[in-house]
Amino acid sequence: MLAITQFLSDYWPHLVAAISLTLSVSAAIHAAMNKNDVRAAIAWVGVVLMSPFLGPFLYLVAGINRIRHDQLSTQRSRLIKDYVNHAREPIRDIATLAGPQFASLRVLGDRISRFPLHDGNHITLLDSGDQAYPAMLQAIDSAAHCIALQSYIFDHDRIGLQFAEALRRAHDRGIVIRVLIDSVGSKYSRPPIIHLLRRYGIHTELFMSNMLGLRMPYANLRSHRKILFIDGHLGFMGGMNIRESFMTSLMGRHAARDTHFRIEGPAATQLFAVFANDWEFTTRERLRIEDWCQRTIDAPQPQVPARCIRSSPDRFIAATHNVLLGALAVAQRHVRIQSPYFLPDQTLMGALNTAARRGIQVDIVIPGRNNLRLVNCAMTAQLAQVIAGGCRIWRSRGNFDHSKLITIDDGWSYVGSSNMDPRSLRLNFELDMEIYDPAMARQIAERIDGEIAQADLVTLESLKAIPFLKQLRNRVIWLASPYL
Repeated sequence: MLAITQFLSDYWPHLVAAISLTLSVSAAIHAAMNKNDVRAAIAWVGVVLMSPFLGPFLYLVAGINRIRHDQLSTQRSRLIKDYVNHAREPIRDIATLAGPQFASLRVLGDRISRFPLHDGNHITLLDSGDQAYPAMLQAIDSAAHCIALQSYIFDHDRIGLQFAEALRRAHDRGIVIRVLIDSVGSKYSRPPIIHLLRRYGIHTELFMSNMLGLRMPYANLRSHRKILFIDGHLGFMGGMNIRESFMTSLMGRHAARDTHFRIEGPAATQLFAVFANDWEFTTRERLRIEDWCQRTIDAPQPQVPARCIRSSPDRFIAATHNVLLGALAVAQRHVRIQSPYFLPDQTLMGALNTAARRGIQVDIVIPGRNNLRLVNCAMTAQLAQVIAGGCRIWRSRGNFDHSKLITIDDGWSYVGSSNMDPRSLRLNFELDMEIYDPAMARQIAERIDGEIAQADLVTLESLKAIPFLKQLRNRVIWLASPYL
């Protein structure tokens, strides 16, 4: 023992250096071999080599994608096959319905999404919590068979309690219920509402991953999806979390805005397939589509073609990114985008600028008041690159708007949970929907145009007028934009 103690005393600096070198080299090799983005690989190699111990630890926590090769891949694929066999609807000619330019976009969606494009969907736009929450609560109270609810944030506030009570009433009626809340998002309010839901007897879980055998969330990999699925035929999805800040009746003139969608038809069943994947990933419990989708009810008119597009840091990585690139490539007249967090990467920015240079009118609406100050700084630092390419950037004057909306040529729409930033497009588990319907596209376009009518146009001159120290602050924060 004395010899070991003496050895450690004499050589501990060498041992520490050897351990540090081993950890750094191992982490650097892993990053070089597993990162597909050369910029990410270079960044991580630099971090782990230049920061002994801390660098490898950060890479272990935030740099390794343990989701992409999860052990449920076979079962998850089988769930999608079950869905495809469960719901089949004829598809109208997309070129005639939405426009000839969208025929190739449909082919792109066929190859990116595991879900087929289905006709027979009745989709209703819901404006903010004032329309969305009452409709969702009424659907829960009317449920006769099953409820699946997934949310990034489910606050323990006045609206969250209304949802909790509605779920309790449904549980007392004997309705089968599953609730999935993101482990990071669950901490937005104290105490987390999961304790109340479990006390009501509702089967509720947190979306999280294991690290080193410990039950703890990945702050870098979040389930940002918002899903409510009722009785096998009715669904809700979009950008809205469950929190009172979107209710005018509760927050008055300070209420934030958002957009959600009510769906009847095959696309609603796709929502369940996505939920079932995430539920099995989290709990290892498989929810059979035959049990949850027993009722087949024809959706009311009008019916439109639509399908879900899910993106996540597994085999669906960059799905939404690829769809957006394809949509911008086929645009012929007008692109409208509304995004609360607008931080496109260079590839997406190039596609936007290329569309503008082709003569396409590209209008992008971002909040004048943002709920995330750091993100707003990073956004501001990058706007000049988009404006210089010919795109028009508008800062809305009203309260914060959390909507994620895109329309192309008044014929195709893309809506859901994805923001146009690196986290949403590569790290988060997101759920969006493409809709081939001129009427819905016009409705969304009118909403965006209404924002533009009361917005301020951002110009290169207005950006140059920002004081230098603020510009420098924005650029420094922008360097960390992939992690905001």
